[in-house]
Amino acid sequence: MKILAFDTSNQTLAVAVLENQQTIAEFQLNRKMNHSLTLMPAIEHVMKVSGLTPKDLDRIVVAQGPGSYTGIRIAVTTAKTLANTLDIELVGVSSLKSLAANTNDSRLIVPIMDARRNNVYTGVYQWENGQLNTIISDQHIALESLLSEIKETAIFVGETEKFAEQIRAALPTAEIKVDDRINLPNGVTLGQLGSYAEPIADVQGFVPAYLKRVEAEEKWLQTHQPGDENYVEKI
Repeated sequence: MKILAFDTSNQTLAVAVLENQQTIAEFQLNRKMNHSLTLMPAIEHVMKVSGLTPKDLDRIVVAQGPGSYTGIRIAVTTAKTLANTLDIELVGVSSLKSLAANTNDSRLIVPIMDARRNNVYTGVYQWENGQLNTIISDQHIALESLLSEIKETAIFVGETEKFAEQIRAALPTAEIKVDDRINLPNGVTLGQLGSYAEPIADVQGFVPAYLKRVEAEEKWLQTHQPGDENYVEKI
């Protein structure tokens, strides 16, 4: 199976092409840039160096969130367009699960993304018999509440630097990863996870996993009672 995988759920842009779970080509950029301008050129680059054409692909795998509202939307829209145009399978993978999969360890793995105001996007995962299982589903939660829920020794990955002091204070035995190879999204890891997942049955109906409304939508809802109209339609 030939897979094109990409993740723009945060600052990092990660793209990879895999064949039968083996890496053919990958691209990673970790600087603040407009993903709407950089994603397609990155896809074109990895396709070119892989020696494949779009019609050779069997599946698109995309990080469906959570993360940056704009970043997720760009990736999911691009993935749906490619899957429809090429008439191939589409798979969505949790951005947090993809981060967790960068670590192969039997302990609990806690990927975190900064959601502002000392809140995080997070989930809890654990490897068992070669499968990465979800222990606590992805959610938007106050960091303090998350730390109170974890009773076992855990590994924290992702955007750990900002929260390291709080994590150590609450969980002295926790391991906090500082290696970018583990803390940043990886297109190859994403593609490998996506190779096992079931494809989306309704590509047109596939939507990002935001987990939380954007601030502008929350403010809009304070003065509106959505019926047939919703915030996205309004803007």
